[in-house]
Amino acid sequence: MPAISELALFALMLAAAGAVAGLLAGLFGIGGGAILVPVFYQVFGWLDVPEAVRMHLSVGTSLAIIVPTSLRSYMAHRSHGAVDQKLLSGWIIAVPLGAIIAAVIASEASSVTLRLIFAAVALLVAFRMMFNRASWRLGSDLPGNPFKFLVGTGIGILSGLMGIGGGVLNNTFMTLYSRPMHQAVATSAGVGVLISLPGLFGYVWAGWGVSGLPPFSTGFINWIAVVFIIPLTMYIAPIGARLAHRMSKRQLEIGFGIFLIVTAARFLISIYA
Repeated sequence: MPAISELALFALMLAAAGAVAGLLAGLFGIGGGAILVPVFYQVFGWLDVPEAVRMHLSVGTSLAIIVPTSLRSYMAHRSHGAVDQKLLSGWIIAVPLGAIIAAVIASEASSVTLRLIFAAVALLVAFRMMFNRASWRLGSDLPGNPFKFLVGTGIGILSGLMGIGGGVLNNTFMTLYSRPMHQAVATSAGVGVLISLPGLFGYVWAGWGVSGLPPFSTGFINWIAVVFIIPLTMYIAPIGARLAHRMSKRQLEIGFGIFLIVTAARFLISIYA
């Protein structure tokens, strides 16, 4: 067992991660998973959680925390009238389906595979956000089905494998089809709800009976981390939502891109260092 001083450090790190995750949930329309997953991976490593299950536990625990965080962020953005409710209604089956498929894949995937998926998707989206041009458009409005349904399912799969709320991918999808960044951010909070709920149950199933998990874990969900961080994220998420509506589109894009590059670099270092 770690010393008391080390446990205190872990608690402080988790508190800081929870505060930042809540701010990001409101600011960028994400559930905070893009920061929580790397932090959990590091903390669980210090607690001697086996490498084989450490990333899975980080992703599953992140999705559990995203449930109330995304809901809180969604309600805050909806109060501003910025959420595309029509898109969310059209994805009420597609996105959860993708999240369930992700849990099935994660039950067989290695830790390295999950980290590579996280880093690769984050870098691709960061490139899109950092070097965005007005000419980078695929259409003047969102496409219809079945393409839109497939996109929703794909967002659910990739987000479920990364432990994020879908904002990383949905923001890109909506802005490529000429939707305002602020609307994409607001709608992404709702997408996070559609991903995190089935994702939570999926990762409980995927990790059921797996050895090497720390105490107070149900499958790939560690409830100590969940209970510790949720209050902070829920309290701070509305602050991020208010900040988002005071910033310009370009500020949101640059800030989001830098954030993704940092988190992707963290996982690549953990694999190849």
